[in-house]
Amino acid sequence: MLMPSIFGENLLDDFFDFGRPVRRNTNVPMNRPVELMKTDVKETETGYELEINLPGYKKEDIQAELKDGYLTVQATTSKNTDEKDENGRYIRRERYSGSCSRSFYVGEDITQEDIKAKYENGVLALSVPKKEPKQPEIPEKKYITIDG
Repeated sequence: MLMPSIFGENLLDDFFDFGRPVRRNTNVPMNRPVELMKTDVKETETGYELEINLPGYKKEDIQAELKDGYLTVQATTSKNTDEKDENGRYIRRERYSGSCSRSFYVGEDITQEDIKAKYENGVLALSVPKKEPKQPEIPEKKYITIDG
């Protein structure tokens, strides 16, 4: 007989699963892997390609912001799982709410219009172009002619 379990699919899964990394973040439920926002960064001739894993998030849950040369990606979600029996009594009721974010320094010369983003199949793909940093302008010296 299958019974609802607060421990996931099997009572002993959490105790004897040595292949899974140890959970360090207490905000992440036990049955959810701690593999959020794993990022691949690839350098191309014209820029950088970032692929950020965000499984289970919707496009509306993800925000990317560029501020002071830092590109920050933040994802927030809220899930509610209600299961009731035929009499309307709760058999199981679980809620999860959480957020995660990462920041990358892309340079102060990059603008929002330069960065292209696409979210598909749980992967956020960002394209950031390379730009040469602007050389600081050397003020032109203006001398006063001295008559003699």
